[in-house]
Amino acid sequence: MLDVHRLRIFSAVVASGSVAAAAANLGYTPSAVSQHLTALQRETGLTLLERAGRGLRPTTAGLVVAEQAEGILARLSDTEAVLADLRTGRNGRLSIGYFASVGAAWMPEVARRITDELPGVRLELQLRDEIAPELRDRPDIQLVVGRKGTVSPGSGFDAHHLINDAYVAVLPENHPFADRDEVELAELVGERWVDNDFAYGLCRQNLLDTCAAAGFTPTFHVEAHDYATAIAFVSAGVGITVLPGLSARQLPGNVRRVAVVRPEPVRSIYAVVRRSMAGTVPVQLVLETLFARSRQPEPASAVTE
Repeated sequence: MLDVHRLRIFSAVVASGSVAAAAANLGYTPSAVSQHLTALQRETGLTLLERAGRGLRPTTAGLVVAEQAEGILARLSDTEAVLADLRTGRNGRLSIGYFASVGAAWMPEVARRITDELPGVRLELQLRDEIAPELRDRPDIQLVVGRKGTVSPGSGFDAHHLINDAYVAVLPENHPFADRDEVELAELVGERWVDNDFAYGLCRQNLLDTCAAAGFTPTFHVEAHDYATAIAFVSAGVGITVLPGLSARQLPGNVRRVAVVRPEPVRSIYAVVRRSMAGTVPVQLVLETLFARSRQPEPASAVTE
């Protein structure tokens, strides 16, 4: 196994061009530097340096080893910085995966708190809907949707339930149901429905399953690729749409939201956290912020002019 300390000395010799200069820069004696170089060449089985006038220059093999050493030493320096952060209750990097509707509703506050309270932490955000099958590809925290009361976080991860997000009907302001507090799902059978999930993911399937429990399958008049576009279609008078309440907090002035009941479609939102990171200050701050944001009451009208 290569000695990292000897790689550092070798890199110093390559950079300075002589044993004497490297020794002066490192605070060692020339004899000590020469001994480490001899030992490194013995460990590698390669001639790494050759004479060049009064100095030294790397051989072809030495150039390759010097390049590799540079990467190793840089990675080691990064690791030492992370360890120092961990010792002080911080971590230099935090990755968070999120899906679109929580991105708009919760992530700005998460980013603000990390930036204000932990300015040394680099926040890496990833837009993704599902948990990656490979553990190494997963972020430290991932916001995911599960069916009510269930989610499988996988080995080495824990799931924290944040909210059960009930669906709402988004209606034009002149719709007969627009002034109601709630509407039964079956009352929407004859409406022109606007689809709102091009991926046909869990959120859409959850709605279809609830409609089936109410005894019907919705007929989609037009297909939108996301919640914002579906709401815009409702605003234009194309039809109605039913979507998670979190996605309907900000609506155009000519649109209303009404709770859907009997049966009530609901999606559950979880924060899936890497267990090894759970006790760190950044993760605790993010979870605190997510819990606070998810428990904020629904706006009275959720209307934006």
